[in-house]
Amino acid sequence: MSRSLAWTTPANVREQVRRVWDSGRILSAPLSGEALFPLTLRLRRPEGAELAARFDEARQWVREWEGESQGGSGLHVEWSEVRHRQLGANRVPRCVIVPTRESALVLLRKSSEARRFDALANQTLARFPSLREWLVRRPQVLLEREAEWARVLVALDWFLTHPHSGRYMRQVDLPGVDSKFIEKHQGLLMDLQEEVQPSVRERLPVRDFASRFGLRAKPLRVHFRFLDPALYLEGLLSDLTVTVSELAALRPRVERVFITENDVNGLAFPCVPRSLVILGLGYALEPLGALPWLSSTCVYYWGDIDTHGFAILDRLRAHHPRVHSLLMDRDVLLAHTAHWVEEDKPHRGTLSRLTESEAALYEDLRHQRLGERVRLEQEHIGFRWVENTLARLSA
Repeated sequence: MSRSLAWTTPANVREQVRRVWDSGRILSAPLSGEALFPLTLRLRRPEGAELAARFDEARQWVREWEGESQGGSGLHVEWSEVRHRQLGANRVPRCVIVPTRESALVLLRKSSEARRFDALANQTLARFPSLREWLVRRPQVLLEREAEWARVLVALDWFLTHPHSGRYMRQVDLPGVDSKFIEKHQGLLMDLQEEVQPSVRERLPVRDFASRFGLRAKPLRVHFRFLDPALYLEGLLSDLTVTVSELAALRPRVERVFITENDVNGLAFPCVPRSLVILGLGYALEPLGALPWLSSTCVYYWGDIDTHGFAILDRLRAHHPRVHSLLMDRDVLLAHTAHWVEEDKPHRGTLSRLTESEAALYEDLRHQRLGERVRLEQEHIGFRWVENTLARLSA
């Protein structure tokens, strides 16, 4: 075994102290009150028979530590005697002590970083004393964000003193702080807010930046197409994207509403009298709950035939219990075996709002009775199936 692997060297000790630095404890000790120093580090050293068997190596190792103790590294080496019947008493290092925070910083050449951290921490606590525990937990963040930290505090102060501004982020106008800066630091600002205002975690458990800071959120928009030329707005407009509130107020004169996950399917959707199709909502079904006129129509959902497709259908029925599935049955699936693919991360939960036949197919997919993670994407269903199914509905 080589000496470097057996006995502790000055380089090993520096690495031990560096690990303490990496943990943040050296930086945060003045804030936390932790009695980190003097920091005592035990050494693996030659003893007894090992000293005799490798005496020349041991003597060189001792010289290395003698040089270290006299070299102004900031380390204090404590010595003790190791006695041997033939070699007599030999003075060897027993442990190494890093006496102070300053000694550790000199050893690691981190004095400049620590001075900058201390200054940033003092500036922060002068404005937000309740951030002390956060600084103790995450001291390295101050050095990582040093160049922009003053602007982070400016933004935090503004948001805390304007908790319900109702502005769009773009309208927040602060010295050196624009919307791009705020967007980049959203996670950090929410972390800091939770420290200054702990109750926000209970009031607003979802980490949504706009709601956390009282900003106006980008309005949800719905993309839809009228499938009947008689319904076109002004006789021309068939394909529209509007806010949820606008669609709720529109109250289109439709009897049927189709909802499809896939945008291209929605764009290619055939004409159907007194109908419209809503495109590409995926799991984002909340807008549908804000359309009061939807409950007076017949709603059809067309998704992929896989576990997530049925999970979305189940979730949609939480808003509109009478929703029908479209082209999501066993016959369609078995007629398109050549187009099956594997579903990534299948849904595993129990779904309580499916019909008997839907639930049976979902269970077969969930338990992989038809094959491994079977999935049929809706765009691979033959278009003739789509046309024939819609023709039967319109008859």
